Amino acid sequence: MKKSFPLHVPGKDDKRVLELIKIQLTKYVKRERRKTLPPEVHFWDFQCKVGSKQEKAVALALTEVPQAVEVIAQGEGDEVYVEIMVCPGIWTKKTETANSQGREP
Repeated sequence: MKKSFPLHVPGKDDKRVLELIKIQLTKYVKRERRKTLPPEVHFWDFQCKVGSKQEKAVALALTEVPQAVEVIAQGEGDEVYVEIMVCPGIWTKKTETANSQGREP
């Protein structure tokens, strides 16, 4: 999903518009997570960017997207650009040294 959302809609409260944007993003993520996984993939991962314009978009984690949209809405921007790209995720095993962290049993 690559989309610019207007933050000011005539006839609607700005807070309500912001909530509708966040609801639409949540629906998109839920819809993508329901898709069937290929055999070698363990989960769906998301690469996200948020900014006031496409050129100013910054890479963020999926959990940080709603807060970033709110920050842009509180600024003087007229729109917010959100990019959420789905990519396959594969679990990796932790190494033995990372589990022990230098402690002796």
